[in-house]
Amino acid sequence: MLSNISTFLIAIAITFMVIRILYVMYSTSKPLCTMPSRPLSTLIVLGSGGHTAEMLNLLSVLQIDHFSPRFYIAAATDNMSLEKARVFENSLVDKTEGGKATKNPQFMQIYRSREVGQSYITSIGTTFIALAHALWLMIKLRPQVILCNGPGTCIPLCVIASIFKVLGIRWSSIFYVESIARVRRLSLSGLLLYKLRMADQLFIQWPQLHKKYPRAHYVGCLM
Repeated sequence: MLSNISTFLIAIAITFMVIRILYVMYSTSKPLCTMPSRPLSTLIVLGSGGHTAEMLNLLSVLQIDHFSPRFYIAAATDNMSLEKARVFENSLVDKTEGGKATKNPQFMQIYRSREVGQSYITSIGTTFIALAHALWLMIKLRPQVILCNGPGTCIPLCVIASIFKVLGIRWSSIFYVESIARVRRLSLSGLLLYKLRMADQLFIQWPQLHKKYPRAHYVGCLM
């Protein structure tokens, strides 16, 4: 009798989770219906190899006051990206009334899932560490928006954000802007977010990419 009840409850739980996953996948990639009246707390993922420069260029053309407070995250070994972000934020302070920012931005680092040249076997352990660190950051920051453009650092954060969506803990909208350097195919990060439907909106900057990835949004050159 008890075993039958346990089996029934497990079946209900599995069914609920499947329905919830399908709902999240359906809701993802849908256009935003309304413009939020309040600024959105935003997690901005930076990365080396030109990703940070592209991200800061993107932020410079956005209505930045709609995205506040801002949390900048870079890999634990990437100090240069955070320094560039500080310079960018200082330039914004000079443009605001009285030279004061509305909310102080925060700068933090996250462990990499895999360093350049690291073996795939040892990267299994570092991936779990990165996911645990991402979990702690997402619980601490609870961002409404995650903005990223290619660095692998974004994957653990997006995975945790997607799990939170399924569990109904927090809906963090993931906006992924593929690098302008990606002309023929998506980066590995972009491909994962596209195939697994983790990104709420995935933007590409070349028309030929739209033929291969029809669910992506072609927006032309942003940088």
